[in-house]
Amino acid sequence: MIEVKNLTKRYGKNTAVDNISFVVGDGEIVGFLGPNGAGKTTTMNIMTGYISSTEGSVIINGFDILKEPEKAKKQIGYLPDMPPLYGDMRVSEYLEFVCDIKNVPKEKRSDMLEEIYDIVKINDVKSRIIKNLSKGYRQRVGLAQALVGFPDVLILDEPTVGLDPKQIIEMRDVIKELGERHTVILSSHILHEVSAVCDKIIIINDGKIVAQKRTDEFENMSEGFFNVRFKAVKSSDEILSIFSGFNPSFDGVMEMGTYDFSMSVKNENGDLREEIFNIASKENIPILMFKPVTFSLEEIFIKVINNNYSGDFENGVLDENSLENDAEKIDDALADEEDD
Repeated sequence: MIEVKNLTKRYGKNTAVDNISFVVGDGEIVGFLGPNGAGKTTTMNIMTGYISSTEGSVIINGFDILKEPEKAKKQIGYLPDMPPLYGDMRVSEYLEFVCDIKNVPKEKRSDMLEEIYDIVKINDVKSRIIKNLSKGYRQRVGLAQALVGFPDVLILDEPTVGLDPKQIIEMRDVIKELGERHTVILSSHILHEVSAVCDKIIIINDGKIVAQKRTDEFENMSEGFFNVRFKAVKSSDEILSIFSGFNPSFDGVMEMGTYDFSMSVKNENGDLREEIFNIASKENIPILMFKPVTFSLEEIFIKVINNNYSGDFENGVLDENSLENDAEKIDDALADEEDD
C-alpha cells in the first residue's frame, strides 16, 4: 500500500529526514513517533506531496508521489496538525466545498457525506458555523474532509492534539473504526493512545528511523529476559562482584546506608527471584526491597530517542537506571506539537 524508500530531505546544510525506509501494508494502522523536530511532519508532508524530497521515493498504491502526483494524491486523505478549515462556513458547506476540490460526482455526494457525518459523529453540528465549534468538533470536521472521496490511505498528523481526555477516547475509537477500511498512518505524542490504536510503531529521531516493530513486539521487549530492582545493605562493589552473572548495575544511594541495583539477564524460564534471594542469603546480604520490573512504551521510547537503541535495547535488555535518569526528559520530548 505505502512504500517509502531511502527518503531524504535537506534544507541547505540541515538534514530533516535522513535516508529512511519503511512499508505499510493494506489495512494497517501505523503510529509515527518521535520527539519535537525529529522529522515526522516533514516525512508526512513529503508523503502527501505537499513538499518534495531531496532524494528517495514514496509509492502510494503503486503511484510515485513525485512522478504521478495526481494519481497518488487521489489515494490519500490528509489531516495536517492544523486542520484546513474555513471558520465562516457551515460544516455542510465546507464539506461540499471539499467535494468540489476533490471532483466528487454530485450524484454520489449526499450518501457519501451522510456516511462521513455518521463515521466521525458530527451529524448534530453539520449546520453550524465552524468557528463556533469546540476544538474537538473542529478536529472531527478536519478528519471528515480527509475522508471525502473515501481514499484508501489516511495520513493523520497529531489527530488528538489539543483534545480533552474524553475527546481523545472518542477520536481513538473513530480511528480504530477507520482502520477497518483504510490504511492509516498517524503521528502522536500520546504514546498510550498509539499503543491502544496502532498495529505497528515507527520511532524516528534526528531524521532517522531508530526502531520499527509491531506494537505487541514493543510491549513484549522484556520477554525472554528477567529484570529486577533491589535495595541492599552492602557496598556496590561487593554486590556487583557477587551477582556478576546477572548483569547488575548500580543505581545509586536512594536511602542512607543502602544501595540500589538493577539486573537484567536473558532467561527463558522467567522469574529468577528465588535464585537471587538464595545467593543473597548465602552471602549474608540483607535485602530491603526486591521487585521485578516491566517497561512501558514511554520508557522504551525515551530509551530509544536518547541514542541507547544499539546494544542492550537491540537484544531486548533495558537498563532501568538509564531510563529513570532520562525520565525527566519525557515532558520535553512529548509536550508540544512538532516544529520541523
